Amino acid sequence: MKKFIETLSNIWKIEELKGRILITLGLLLVYRFGAQVVLPGIDTQQLAELSSRTDGGGLLGILNAFTGGAFANASFFALGIMPYISASIVVQLMGLAIPYLQKLQKEGESGRKTLNQITRWLTIGICLVQAPAYLYSLGSLGVPDSAFMLGKGLDFMIPAVLILVTGTIFAMWLGEKITDKGIGNGISLLIMVGIIARMPQSFVQEFVSRTAGSNGGLMLILIELILWFVVILACIMLVMATRQIPVQYARRTASGGYEKNVFGSRQYIPLKLNASGVMPIIFAQAIMFAPAYVGRIGALKDTGAGQWLQTEFSNIFGFWYNLVFALLIIIFTYFYTAITVPTNKMADDLKRSGGFIPGIRPGKETSDYLDKIMSLITFPGSLFLAVIAVLPAIVVKVMGVQQGWALFYGGTSLLILVGVAIDTMQQVNSYLLNRHYDGLMKTGKNRKVVA
Repeated sequence: MKKFIETLSNIWKIEELKGRILITLGLLLVYRFGAQVVLPGIDTQQLAELSSRTDGGGLLGILNAFTGGAFANASFFALGIMPYISASIVVQLMGLAIPYLQKLQKEGESGRKTLNQITRWLTIGICLVQAPAYLYSLGSLGVPDSAFMLGKGLDFMIPAVLILVTGTIFAMWLGEKITDKGIGNGISLLIMVGIIARMPQSFVQEFVSRTAGSNGGLMLILIELILWFVVILACIMLVMATRQIPVQYARRTASGGYEKNVFGSRQYIPLKLNASGVMPIIFAQAIMFAPAYVGRIGALKDTGAGQWLQTEFSNIFGFWYNLVFALLIIIFTYFYTAITVPTNKMADDLKRSGGFIPGIRPGKETSDYLDKIMSLITFPGSLFLAVIAVLPAIVVKVMGVQQGWALFYGGTSLLILVGVAIDTMQQVNSYLLNRHYDGLMKTGKNRKVVA
């Protein structure tokens, strides 16, 4: 503990790092404040039904968790940062089919700026669709008409839509500022702080449920916490696990006033076990909205098949929902890994730099070898990701955990928390090491510099 406190002290000795941390905390505080400000024209006293529906888990619980409660509060940030993430995914996938976007991806910094502008405009377009849909759906989510003090006419809808769109754009701006001026990835941190904001309330509900009457008591709470930490460790292993491919660089001659031999050196290409991150879960969850929706439309609505679709795929803790969910995650893990890990480009870059994998010819054979390795390690990675994703449903059915607290046992929420925490710690680590301090994973003593 003493060494940990000393390491924290070293963090505050670095002025640049301290300033970035303070900027990050300040902007996150602004985001959390905005999540509590309700849209003008809505009576906050009549939002209790909406809050109760989102507290019980389910699809609404996931949406509410990603916005840090803003969805249930009908606040400025009710749409959260998800429209921007959706736009980013669409632009990334369109880059596979549209030559213009492929060209921009190869143009370096200027191309990246143009792609960012396209993503921002697409975010506005998505918000202009989602904002009216959100406002009109409040009635079906338990918000009575009397809660709309100005009614649902254009004099309310137009300003409310503009505020919701502005809220998402402002959240996007906060995320970009955190990335540029703060510490960590800003967009991911906004999602992370929203998820963490729901954690205390969910845990209190679980604690009350266990301690009230004979429902397990403190011992079961302790078992749940131990299991939760084990799952977190498993997620860390999933995020950090890599397969190292040895690379040998050929012997070459370097000239610096005289000639000398520079002998070949061995390095490694780290191929991640889970190269796709949480994107397969996000893709799968987006598609899992479709079956329940299909069951409500047209002639299928009143049939047995339609009612079965509505029942089974509206319950995120049900068997059929999680079976299809897990299969989609495995499929999307392969798909997203294929488009984000360019084995052909890796092989070409390796050949240009004079490197080769021992026993494998440079060029196409190297590309095929890397592709084969990625396919082999992606399978266990996808299975692990699918298990983590459906774990909330397992703990609900087996251990009787409250649905709100169960969402923190796996799925997108936990993987985002772990991934963002590791990324932020690595950035802080780099500042400490550059200033000759040991990192967060080591002692807090000053490092000796040898001249």
